Amino acid sequence: MEIRYKARVCADKERIERLLSGGRVGILGLNAGDYPYAVPLNYIWRGGCVYFHGAGSGKRVTLLDESPRVCFTVYEEYGTVKDDVPWHADTAYLSAMVFGRAERVRDSEEAAAALQQLVEKFMPGFFSNSRIAASFVEKYRSSLDGNPVAVFRVKPDEITAKENRAEPEDLFQPGMKKRDGAGGEG
Repeated sequence: MEIRYKARVCADKERIERLLSGGRVGILGLNAGDYPYAVPLNYIWRGGCVYFHGAGSGKRVTLLDESPRVCFTVYEEYGTVKDDVPWHADTAYLSAMVFGRAERVRDSEEAAAALQQLVEKFMPGFFSNSRIAASFVEKYRSSLDGNPVAVFRVKPDEITAKENRAEPEDLFQPGMKKRDGAGGEG
């Protein structure tokens, strides 16, 4: 996918990797027929792939079964870039979009490792003496519908990234006022 606004392209692979590794929530975009379906979810970046989990049934699983091609977006917003002309104000950010196919992870060991990394990312140290075993993944059933936990992997076909960098002094801070006589008129 080509980014039209060339000045915003981020090609720094280390920054993209840090964003994907450090992000807590990403937006999974799915094909849902008449309207796209975009759902925020917790994820991990592992071995160059996005992993997420959830119930083994429901709208997301049905849509993924019907059309596994997805877009997964992660972003960080750093603030509003101020300008004396209101319509020139902008947002400082870094975003990455992962385009690929979502596949259900069928290997219990891989699924357990991904779930373990999710637990460690979102609750570091909470389960310090516990490890998620492959047998747990194979045996666990949801109390909601009796289905097993579903772990999905999105292997990127392509990753694009955009950014708008700004210095801290260029960002709006609450309470700031526009300088007198600067822009905004007629």
